[in-house]
Amino acid sequence: MTEAVAATRRSRITPEREAELYEAVLDLLREVGYDALTMDAVAARTRSSKATLYRQWGGKAELVVKAVRHSKPGGIGLDEIDTGSLRGDLHALTLRSDDCTMERNSALMRGLAMAVHGNPDLLKAFREHLIEPETAEFRRLVQRAIDRGEVRPDNPAIEFMLHVMLGGF
Repeated sequence: MTEAVAATRRSRITPEREAELYEAVLDLLREVGYDALTMDAVAARTRSSKATLYRQWGGKAELVVKAVRHSKPGGIGLDEIDTGSLRGDLHALTLRSDDCTMERNSALMRGLAMAVHGNPDLLKAFREHLIEPETAEFRRLVQRAIDRGEVRPDNPAIEFMLHVMLGGF
């Protein structure tokens, strides 16, 4: 199938319908977890055909990761954060989610983090659509601090900052 044909087929789903599908996928993930999630269940919950789901997303891993990505539009949103200091930027980042949303999403992400270990397709999709883009955003935030002279470019802690932030969440 050519990319033009695939793009034509994908365009049939409206943004509203796509959002509805993604929300249903996240709800199912919260209910049954990644391993028990099936395309049949997604199709039934969303009143769509499995053929449509596979044509649009290719498989469960891609659908799940894109649903997670959709639930956080703009990634972690670091491009929108620029308080003028690294401390201010990191503080603004931590204030982006309320406790209820954070608790709900962290349980979901913990479950997916466990599923990644046994599912190479899920790991690949996570790297491509979430981990690499968000790591690049975080590096740009740190680079701004380096450019302002707040952090030395050879500071060994730079490589651990993202991990420390994620651990805190």
